[in-house]
Amino acid sequence: MSTQARGLNNFISDLRNAKSKEEESTRVEVELAKIRQKFNPGDSKLAADGSNPSLSSYQRKKYVWKLAYIHVLGYEVDFGHAEVLSLVRSKKFNEKTVGYVALSLLLRGSDASMGSIVDTIKADLTSSPDPTGKKKKGAVKNDAVQCLALCSLANISGLELIQAMHVEVQHILVSKTSTEQVKKKSALCLLRLTRMSPDLISGREFAPHMRELLRDQHLGVVTSVMSLLIGLASQQPMSYECLIPNVVQILSLLVMKKECAREYMYYHIPSPVLQIKLLKFLQLYPNAIEGHDIGMGGNEHVNQVINVVGRIIFETEVSESINKSNADHAILFEALNLVVVWGTTCPAKLLQGAMGRLGKFISIREPNIRYLGLMVMAKLSQIEGSVEGAKKHQATVIVSLKDADISVRRRALDLLFVICDTDNAERIVDELVAHLIVAEANIREEMVLKIAILAEKYATDLRWYVDTILKLISISGDYVSDSIWHRVVQIVTNHPQGDLQSYAAATLFVAVTPHRCHETTVRIAAYILGEFGFLIAERPGMSGEDQFRVLHQHWFIVDTKTRVILTTAYAKLANLYEECRPLVAPVFSRSKNSSDVEIQQRCVEYSTMREAFSPESIEDLLREMPPFEDKRRSALEVRLMETEGENSAAVTKASTPSEVEQQRALMYAHMVSNQPIGEEMEPIDEEEEEGYMVEEGSANNSTSHGKTRVVVGNKPPNDKKVEDIENEDPNPVVVGIPKDLIPAMRKAFSNLCTSPSGVLFENSLLQVGMKHEYIGAQGRISVFFGNLHSTPLQNFRVKIDQPDHLRMQMQGTQDLLDDDESDSFGCTVATKTQAKLLILVEVAAPFVDAPSLRITFQTKEGEQHDYPLRLPLVVTCFMEPVNLDPGAFIQRWKSLEGPDRECQEVMKLPSSASSGIDEGYMDRIASVVVDGLKFGRCNGVDPTPWTVSGAATFRTGAKDMNGHNINVGCLLRIEANPKANAFRVTTRTLHPLCSQAIKNIVLVSIKLAS
Repeated sequence: MSTQARGLNNFISDLRNAKSKEEESTRVEVELAKIRQKFNPGDSKLAADGSNPSLSSYQRKKYVWKLAYIHVLGYEVDFGHAEVLSLVRSKKFNEKTVGYVALSLLLRGSDASMGSIVDTIKADLTSSPDPTGKKKKGAVKNDAVQCLALCSLANISGLELIQAMHVEVQHILVSKTSTEQVKKKSALCLLRLTRMSPDLISGREFAPHMRELLRDQHLGVVTSVMSLLIGLASQQPMSYECLIPNVVQILSLLVMKKECAREYMYYHIPSPVLQIKLLKFLQLYPNAIEGHDIGMGGNEHVNQVINVVGRIIFETEVSESINKSNADHAILFEALNLVVVWGTTCPAKLLQGAMGRLGKFISIREPNIRYLGLMVMAKLSQIEGSVEGAKKHQATVIVSLKDADISVRRRALDLLFVICDTDNAERIVDELVAHLIVAEANIREEMVLKIAILAEKYATDLRWYVDTILKLISISGDYVSDSIWHRVVQIVTNHPQGDLQSYAAATLFVAVTPHRCHETTVRIAAYILGEFGFLIAERPGMSGEDQFRVLHQHWFIVDTKTRVILTTAYAKLANLYEECRPLVAPVFSRSKNSSDVEIQQRCVEYSTMREAFSPESIEDLLREMPPFEDKRRSALEVRLMETEGENSAAVTKASTPSEVEQQRALMYAHMVSNQPIGEEMEPIDEEEEEGYMVEEGSANNSTSHGKTRVVVGNKPPNDKKVEDIENEDPNPVVVGIPKDLIPAMRKAFSNLCTSPSGVLFENSLLQVGMKHEYIGAQGRISVFFGNLHSTPLQNFRVKIDQPDHLRMQMQGTQDLLDDDESDSFGCTVATKTQAKLLILVEVAAPFVDAPSLRITFQTKEGEQHDYPLRLPLVVTCFMEPVNLDPGAFIQRWKSLEGPDRECQEVMKLPSSASSGIDEGYMDRIASVVVDGLKFGRCNGVDPTPWTVSGAATFRTGAKDMNGHNINVGCLLRIEANPKANAFRVTTRTLHPLCSQAIKNIVLVSIKLAS
């Protein structure tokens, strides 16, 4: 080679020996001029394709090689294309090799000259081996030429070239006559083409060919085909889902049986690259094992993949050989990523094993392994029930926060962010704040942002949140963005409950009292004192005048943005406190000529406001700001998403509302609707029900036995004449529910609370039946009012209470509904017919009492009937079952401790109510809990058959400040004591009304189960 390409070697040596960039450029320019002269001498006739026929094969190859080398060095080469194409068309293998290499480097698919070479490339792609098997010296080697053509096609990738060649590439790939080398190249070439043109291949038609290719005995072919399959499945996942069993079978052969050709064994590891690709393909299908009964047979590939992943996770050991260790860990981390993708559908044993293995990784010295361990653990911790395993390694993660490698520190920060919850929030935030003092500048901004988000998400006391943000400002004020202090203002403004606003005002007053404090503190203090300073004005040393002086001492050292906020605060202070007006007026007077237009305009408007408007108007203009309407994603979450990407573990964590945030949002929703949290509907107690009862023989008395009769003015029906109305009794006696029907009525109500249909009320005159069904926070209720009397029921009206926590739409028989607005006197229900009512309902908040249903009608005999009932619309109607494993249930149960979250009652069964508590009784209770109350049975939690545990989510249609639906997690435990013939019912939720309502319903259901 050195004797044949001496000129090329000398040229390369000259460039390497160049002492400066200028010397190299000069040498390249001289060589380009020489080559250009050789390709187009000017005194000889060129060939039809533009090449110089006088050049020998050696010269043409030498000059083209020089052009390719010059191009690789970064210099522009815009000539010589004709000579390159001439080499591609050659019948000699060595010339064709040089031509294809130069073609890949110097030409693009959009070049005009590419049209003339398409036929040559197509011919080389479709060339077949000589059937005689004889090869002449210098003749073209068909498989090698096919590989050259495929490589060039992949590198050029012009759209027209792709459309013209992709069919040939597919045929080469699936052809049985293609060699292994050609198949590998064609698979990779086709992958490149599909990336340029995704609609090139129909997945449904090509999937059977891919299945056959996966059965190839050559692992090199299978490896290349897997690269293609991953690319295709990323674009059309549903089309290639049918190949999962084939992929699992290959993976099982490699991992479980170690079946692998010797040349693909790497440190006794069967083809690690292929194993990684197989695992990456399975990660594209997160629901691959969902809905399958693992270990029960009938799903062989599911059991196989579970066993394979388990083998990788539990049996991979750290090796002394660095190369073997790297290969093992590469496979292991892909298996862990597959567990992360499976999420809650993954078997608990694998999840626990993965978390345990990652716990070892984050404590070893190798920084790369520690980095990967922290990153994967952060992803794994997002799976429901896995965070407790990660929290066990909290101390190790905090140590990694002080690692010398900043990339490891960032991953440790991400993991702490993900595992933070209500239980450990204060400790983690305190650790991060303490580390912030010594943290480098390039990680401080990220730390400040995440600390602010955590403090907001898990602050059970918002005063702690305010204190934490002030600490951040004092330590790293320059890294506290505007969105952070804006969020503080928004939260303080939106939470008038308790003493948060006065606490924030007093704390900020103290914070800005020193002459030297950070400017961000001044901005927050100016806004908060301007809005809520009046709450602390009566305290010693915090009067309106003191607030002005504390703020104004910073006027001359802050920037324009802060002065703008200060001017508004001054105006509000001057409006509230007479003694501040002489202090504020000179400031406004001097600033009327400010060079900043915003400050100038504000000062002019504020100073002339009292002359232009009445005192009432000024009071309206300068009153405190209303609560912010926040239905979008938090500004802090948006900023985090911009810095880390939408799919990062931290962004997923930040966008998921915590239990504290849901409770806070619920309080905000009640505040906006002007309904206090503790307000409940007035129940119809036993005394009220008895007030509607009439005993026999007392129809003409207004009172009987000291019980008051309810007298209602009688309205004439539409079909009566005026003279008939005048002759009627003006004060007819109202007949209520007979006392002997009340037990049956209560039992019917309780049954319908856990049954989809049934009779709510029945006597000799009327039968009330209903059907109801619920999906999430919405329900559909059909009520039927059947006339059992021998005469029509007149003036028949129904009135349903509509509390604020229920949004109802009602439609029924004409004139049936009593809405207090229409002039209708009700409808008439003929004998043996029904009036119908359809109710569409959506729940907005937890509640205890069912809405009232009042039915009034008049018989032909003139009796007025009034029946106060309750719709069996209770909190459990809007439950969705949640199936938790024992660890997750215990974790949540402990996190919901507290008097405001727990409701408990012991109920002793009367001796007449049951023959005793046995396992059959407990089975009936468990059935009611699952089927009637819509709780998921948490198997494995109950140590004895005398305990039933369940979990559910109470769905509402209300939205929080981020636009998410507000839901309440609910846990239930029923514990029986057969000896004492008693039950203890305990409910735990985030909302006290929810806990109380569930407890009441469960107690009634236990009685019914007897």
